[in-house]
Amino acid sequence: MATKTKKPTVSNRVKKPRFKRLPKGPHGGVELLLIHSVEHLGAQGDVVEVKPGYAHNYLIPQGLATVATDHHKRMVEKHRSKLIEIEKAKQVELHKFAADIAKQSVTVEANATEDGHLYGSVGAAEIVSALKKIEINLSPEQIKLEGPLKELGLYTIKFRLSSEVEGQLKVWVVPAVEVE
Repeated sequence: MATKTKKPTVSNRVKKPRFKRLPKGPHGGVELLLIHSVEHLGAQGDVVEVKPGYAHNYLIPQGLATVATDHHKRMVEKHRSKLIEIEKAKQVELHKFAADIAKQSVTVEANATEDGHLYGSVGAAEIVSALKKIEINLSPEQIKLEGPLKELGLYTIKFRLSSEVEGQLKVWVVPAVEVE
């Protein structure tokens, strides 16, 4: 004869915390050590204090930060010079890449009226797809437009590769050629 097991009821279940407890900072937030530089927050290796939701929902799952234990802090201090060298090398590479992009100009075709007004507009997505044609990979978030481009002509567009590296790119908006 088989014995039935009882299902646990609410009263006899052990309630597990939803998140692992993170160390509190001096201002009531969560202390984290940044693994990667985060814009508007800090550089790689910095110990920052953020709200628990920002830590649990963004920084830790994205791999941008970890818990700021004494061991981690000692390791960062020990390797700070190496981290600075790595970051400088990364910035040099980004500056070279930005200079290469700035030398380029891209052409975006769009449907326009006789007067040169576009029927739609040209945005970051169209510029990114034009850049991909010349084997330059940027994301639409890296293109900084002051507004959509609504007329034919030459535009100087800003782009941002990191918090310290920015550049400009020439974009030609030309009328679309109809194939018959």
